[in-house]
Amino acid sequence: MTLFESVILGIVEGITEFLPISSTAHMIITSNILGLKQSTANVAFEVIIQLGATLAIIMLYLKKIKIKEVVLWEKVIVAFLPLAIVGFLFRHQIKELFTVETSAWMFIVGGIVFFIVEFFYQKKEPDLMVDDVEKVSFKQAFLIGVSQVFALIPGTSRSGATIVGGMLSGLTRKVSADFSFLLAIPTMLAASGYEMLKNYHSFADQNGIILATGFIVSFIVAFITVKLFLKFVEKFSLSWFGAYRVIFGIFLLFYLV
Repeated sequence: MTLFESVILGIVEGITEFLPISSTAHMIITSNILGLKQSTANVAFEVIIQLGATLAIIMLYLKKIKIKEVVLWEKVIVAFLPLAIVGFLFRHQIKELFTVETSAWMFIVGGIVFFIVEFFYQKKEPDLMVDDVEKVSFKQAFLIGVSQVFALIPGTSRSGATIVGGMLSGLTRKVSADFSFLLAIPTMLAASGYEMLKNYHSFADQNGIILATGFIVSFIVAFITVKLFLKFVEKFSLSWFGAYRVIFGIFLLFYLV
């Protein structure tokens, strides 16, 4: 992998990891375009840049990572468990789904879901929705966790699934995004930790400059992207992302499958 390729992948990871457009699918597609095979070395690199994006979330929500927020984090853990259990039990079957065709169809399905959810969301009374992430109930947290399980299918988008799950559970769009990003911390740390343990030997042969560059680029881009996205969801709907998903999914089906 070249320095240029590490920068490109870091940018793609930083932009797509927390937007509801599936980072996994974009990383697969970008790697294909760059001609990078899914080798253990490249998997190790992807783990590093994912950690960079995770660090961005940790820095953005640093005020929530305190002892006094223990109840909030209990809810986050409740939301994390469904994915952890299903992901571990069916990890081998899930790997077989990682194809461009699967990603393309899930892009389209996810986009349509965004349109449907936003249609019903607009009809809800704002005063009846949870407008503070600390007011999220354990039941709502669990339902969001169940929705996150769908993110195991490539092209679904972890943030998209959890934000939709939050909106369907009675949270405002902004609070759904906040809880989704908090949930990303244990989810992504667990996923990265698992991959590091499984491929630890691959890190020894990596170019330190390449890894550091990808990590820093991913961190910076993710930090900026999340800040902008949180402002976006306060004023605009997910339908914009729904349109992108449908168009991009169709493009994938016609040109890359």
